[in-house]
Amino acid sequence: MRIAATLVALAALATFGLAEPVFAQGYGSIGSGPKLGQMEIRAYQKIPKVKIAVQLTSDTHLSRELRRQVMVRLSQRGNEVGFSGGNIMRMDVSYFDFSAGTRSDGWLDPGPQVETGANPRLALPSNPIDIGRRGSSSAAPSSSTLRISLTLYEASGGKVLWTATASCSVPSSDAKIAGLGIVNQIFDNADANRVADSAC
Repeated sequence: MRIAATLVALAALATFGLAEPVFAQGYGSIGSGPKLGQMEIRAYQKIPKVKIAVQLTSDTHLSRELRRQVMVRLSQRGNEVGFSGGNIMRMDVSYFDFSAGTRSDGWLDPGPQVETGANPRLALPSNPIDIGRRGSSSAAPSSSTLRISLTLYEASGGKVLWTATASCSVPSSDAKIAGLGIVNQIFDNADANRVADSAC
């Protein structure tokens, strides 16, 4: 009985071992993106000439300014734009200021976390000075990074029609100008699959 069960298990493993791995079916690309300083467009189809609602994942001054430019570029393509109705374009704008240890999309350092119980976790350094003093953590990168992601969903059913992602290293004083350059670079040829310089 055990021999039969073992043979069945081995046969099942052999069968699944020959199957195509999950990442080869398109699922492994989740969370991946272009290198810093590059942009990537994945046009599963051309952006349809219908109304598009541009929605922000985080409401910051920078993201609102860049959304305005996205809406301008969409209207230049012949799309009606707004904040609701029609297909949905989700826009994520993140600015990571590694020199200061903050993000401009609303993230704040919650400070050290200590668990209760017999084996509490040690407090983590809460600022760059502590990092340098303790010597157990590597120093934070001195550059800052702007990242913009756009995802267009079909109004009925939520099918992804088009995505664009871009990033660049830029000081906070130039983040808006760099973001406008990224948006323009994306929409200069938005219907083609491509990887290119993010123009910032």
